[in-house]
Amino acid sequence: MQNFVASSHSGAQRLFTLFAGLWVGSLLTVGYLVAPTIFNTLTDRQVAGMVAGSIFKAEAYLSTIVCIALMVLANLLVTRGLRQYKVIRLVLLAMLLCSVAASFVFIPWMSTLRDQALLQGMPVMLSPSADLFAKLHGVSSVVFMFQSALGIYLVWRLTKSTQ
Repeated sequence: MQNFVASSHSGAQRLFTLFAGLWVGSLLTVGYLVAPTIFNTLTDRQVAGMVAGSIFKAEAYLSTIVCIALMVLANLLVTRGLRQYKVIRLVLLAMLLCSVAASFVFIPWMSTLRDQALLQGMPVMLSPSADLFAKLHGVSSVVFMFQSALGIYLVWRLTKSTQ
């Protein structure tokens, strides 16, 4: 019976794995390839930070949307008898919390600090908010690394043989 349930939903499972893999791949590419390349290429660190911030903002919104869609699909698969997606839902929930924190807390707060410093005619790292900005950047980096690790675990778990 379990094999029938799994095989009757193999198309949905394959789509789930495809979208999860593409999404996690985009997270890893942005965080560990694109952002370092921007900082190594551009000589103005403030401009590099603004460009990287824009890319991380787009990635955070994309992550929120994709994660919600995958959670809906995981719920559907669980209700149709695929119990292995129960753990996947928990991983997705943790990843969603990371995305929401980035989208609606860290990135807007850091952007506000950067904009305030620019209005005062200085880069944020030379402003009175430099310490707060550095702490927010550090915490957001840890959250991103945690989300990346969860993403790798998600894809690893999804590609695990169920037989």
